[in-house]
Formats: sequence, structure tokens, C-alpha cells
Amino acid sequence: MRITTITNWAYGITVVLTALSGASFILSSRSALEERAAVEEHLALDTLAEELALGAEVRSDEARLYVMRGEERHLQAFHADEETERRREEVAAKLIARGLEPVEAAVLTDIVKDVEGLDKIEAEAIETYRRGDKAGAQAALFGPEHERLQSALLTTIAHFRDLTATRTQSNLERARARSDWWSLAAKVMLAVTGALFVAVLYFVLRRRVAMPLRRMTGIVSRLARQDYTVEVPLDRRADEIGEMNEAIEIFRTNLIEREKLDADRRADQHTKDLILQMMHRVQACQNQAELTDVIVRFSPEIFPGLAGGLYILNESNTTLARAGAWLEPRHSAAAFPATECWGLRRGRAHRSSDDGVDVPCQHLDPPGVGALCVPLTAQGDMIGLLYLEERQEDALGPAGPRLYLELIAENVGLAIANLQLREKLTALAARDPLTGLFNRRSLDEALRRHVGERSGEPLACLMIDIDHFKRFNDQFGHDAGDLVMQFVGQTLRDTCATAGDAFRFGGEEFTALLPSFGEQQAIELAETLRQKISGAALSHAGQILGMVSVSVGVSASPADGSVETLLARADAALLAAKAEGRNRTVAASQIKRPAR
Repeated sequence: MRITTITNWAYGITVVLTALSGASFILSSRSALEERAAVEEHLALDTLAEELALGAEVRSDEARLYVMRGEERHLQAFHADEETERRREEVAAKLIARGLEPVEAAVLTDIVKDVEGLDKIEAEAIETYRRGDKAGAQAALFGPEHERLQSALLTTIAHFRDLTATRTQSNLERARARSDWWSLAAKVMLAVTGALFVAVLYFVLRRRVAMPLRRMTGIVSRLARQDYTVEVPLDRRADEIGEMNEAIEIFRTNLIEREKLDADRRADQHTKDLILQMMHRVQACQNQAELTDVIVRFSPEIFPGLAGGLYILNESNTTLARAGAWLEPRHSAAAFPATECWGLRRGRAHRSSDDGVDVPCQHLDPPGVGALCVPLTAQGDMIGLLYLEERQEDALGPAGPRLYLELIAENVGLAIANLQLREKLTALAARDPLTGLFNRRSLDEALRRHVGERSGEPLACLMIDIDHFKRFNDQFGHDAGDLVMQFVGQTLRDTCATAGDAFRFGGEEFTALLPSFGEQQAIELAETLRQKISGAALSHAGQILGMVSVSVGVSASPADGSVETLLARADAALLAAKAEGRNRTVAASQIKRPAR
């Protein structure tokens, strides 16, 4: 007989014996379940009978105590037991309906009737007591009828327990016998199956060794080609094949972890490259608007899971105002007091979250959101704030980019401080410190730019002088004179806000350059300015300074002359206005008439 035939016959017989053994075990288990069901039924019926007896006795005691003592707690206990008793009676009714033996069902019905009779007597007795007849209530509860029903209930319950015990014990013995027989049959067939298995062990080794080796060879080949999607089948055998399978799984796990580490390293390097690019552009910014634009453009690329904003501290160090934002932050206002941020208070990065570990910043709404406030400092001074809030879960967690954020904040803080210093120096070089207007140097540069870039375009000039300015200094002091200067400068700035630029020429003289203005337009604006100044009443230190008036000279180019002579002609017109009595406007074209 061929080996293949032997193998096939052995396999078939093994399958049949295994199936028969399994069926025997199933039937044995079913018999065991029947045995268990018989025990459980006996316990359930016995417990039900015991609880009915005990419940009726407890309720009777509570009712008797109530009519004897009149305490409400006994009445409450009686009603509580009444609800429990009602549920037991419902269970008993279900058992009767489910199919008890006729004799058991009849006895259980008698038990329920006795319980109901006792309930009726006790309820009537309690009602009698509540109507004020204490003697009648006690007579009912301690009377012969109540004692008869209680005795009958206990007798019937004992008879019921005897009946159920006899029946369930018989069922238990029959189920146990069937379970033992099927268990023996299963063991015999299992022994035969084991003997056959030993006989064909050689053929089984082929499946247990050769086939797993071929499968693992394919897995190793795919791993060598860096195909990490291959799955290593779970094999927990405690032999060499199982150990080899486990080693391959560890090898695959290590390769996947290495690939993940490489991916993290590449992502980290990409982040560093973006930060370096951003820092190069930050260092090349000429003003804060350019710096803000750089931060807003690069931050979503560097930290895609974080929305945020760049806040700048005002000159008085009291308020933070948002200069720019990315990914639409929703939980921090566009401006808020500096004292509301714990990051600024502490001078270091502060994490706010909903885990309650640390106190949240007061400018957050709601306060429990995940956010990080990184202060911007330079030379120990607060400059602003880098605010970030989570858009992805755990974006600010332990593995978050906090180190990079602090590095960026340090460089951005220095860059902003440098830009602010540059702006201050530029303002000092280009503006008059008293009035805030552009100074004489800025006026000369503006005229040169106009000649070089907009030569031939209309340009008007106003030369303004405060009338009798020395009187304010002599009569009220130099502080009053400074106040007058500041008032005239502010009025000039407001009047020329959209028309041109205002300058302090020197002393109490001011100048305004009005691009695209002709002489007539300049005269109208000069009159507006003069009327605004003369219509205001100033006071200093509780003293009325009196009316402030100005004389204005107007010149225009190129209609009345070149830009190079624009200031000289406006100055000549100003001298003419002062000669004619002050507090008036004179155009340069008017003093060229023969009548002059």
C-alpha cells in the first residue's frame, strides 16, 4: 500500500474519531448542563419558598410593631417589604405558568393565596389603626385567623420544599448518569485518536516543519527587499520553528522602528531647515511688518498642528496687540493686558491645558484649551509674545516642538528689538522731539526726492509762523510756549493728514509740503489751518494763554517757479503776511505784483 494511501486513510479515520469524540464531549457537556440546571432549579425553588415564608413573617412583625408602638418607621418597613413580597409573588406566578409539576403548582398556588390572605388582614389592621381603633387592629393581627393563616403558610411551604427536593434530586441523578456515560465514550475515542496520531507522526512533521520553513523563507526575502508590509503569522509553538518565527517578528519590528526613526529624523531635519530659512529672512527684514509677514508665512509650515499669533508689547509695557496670526487662532483676543499672560509674568514659556496641572492664562477663552505662551525677550526686556494653540490633539505634548519654539522666540525677540531700536533712531533723526513733526533735515530730503523722482509735478508749500510767540514764553514761561508749539504742530499734522507732510522748520516756524496741490488749493488749506488754530482757546497751569494765531506764506511749483526756490518764495510770502499785520495768509504770487 502506498504511503499516500496510508496517510489519507489515517487522516480520514482521525477526522472521524475526532468528530465522534467531539460529539461525545458535547453530549456529556449537555448532560452536565442539565445536571447543573436541576441543581439551580432546586436552589431557586427552595430560596423562593424560604423568602416567601421569611417575608411574610417579617411583614407580620412590622405590622404588629406598628399597631403596638405607632412608629412610622415600622409602617415604612411594612410597605417596603410589601413591594418585595409582590415581586416574589410575581416570580411564583411565572414559575406556575412555566410548567411546574401539577402537585407543585397547586401547592405554590396555595402558598400565594395564604400570603395574600395575610397581606389583606395586615393591611386592614393598619387601616383600622390609622382610623384610631388600636384595640381592633391588635385584635386582628394577634387573632386566631391571622395565626391560622400564618401556620398554614409555613406548613404549605415546608410541603412545597419537600416536593421540589424530591423531583429535582431525581432529575439530578439521571443527568449525572448520562454525563458520566458520554464522558467515558469521549475518553475512549480520544485515546484511539491519540494512538493513531502517534502512528502518523512522521507525516505530520512534514506539515509542522517543512511548510512553516517555506513560508518563513518568503517572509525573510520580502524583508530583505525592505518590504515591511509583510505580516509574520502568529505562531506560539514552543519549538525551534516557533523561536525562528519569533526572531523574524523581532527583526521585522526593529526594521520598522528604524524606518520610523529615519522618517522622524528627516522630518526633524526638514523642520530645522525651515527654521533656518525663516531666521535668515527675519534677519533681513527692514521693519516689523515684514518680520510679521515672515513669521505668519513660515509658522504653519514648521508647526502644522498649531495655530497662533505674534503679539507686540506697547511702549508702556501694559498691553499686548496681535501683529499677525496664522491658522485662525480662536481662543485668545487680538489685544489684552500684559498681566493676563503667565508667560510674561514669569518670563518663560507657560503651558495652559485642561488637565489642571498648571494655572491657565487669563487671556484664554475658554481657559482650559491647550495653549503655549512663549515670551519674546531681548537683553532682559520683554518685547512681545509668541502665542500658540493646539489644532491637532497633543500637538503641544511631551514630544511637542517646545524647544524649537523657544529657539525661534529668542531670535524673533532680538530681531524685533533691533527693528524697534532702528525705528526709534530713525524717528530721532527724522522728527522733531517736541512736536513729533518731521524736522528740517527731512524737509530737505523730501524736496530732493521730489526733484529727483517727481520733477515737473505740482507741489505747494506752506510756511507758517506763530504770531507773537515770544509773548507766551515771556508771560507764561517756556512750558507754556512748548504747549503752544505742540498745539500748532498737532493741528498742522491733522490738517495735512491726507494732503501732504508737515515739518518743523525751526523755532516757531513750520512748513508743509502738499504734492499735487496748486496755489489756490494750498491757500484754501492754509486758511482752514489758520482758522482752526485761532479758534482754539489754550490754558496752562490754570491760566488762559489767550488766542493763538499764525501767519502763513504760500508758494507753488512749477507754475510760479522751480522747486529749488519753493521754500524761499514761501518764506517771502510769510514775511509779507507778517508785514501786513499777521494772522493772515499771503501767496507768493501776490507779492510779485507791481503794487507791492
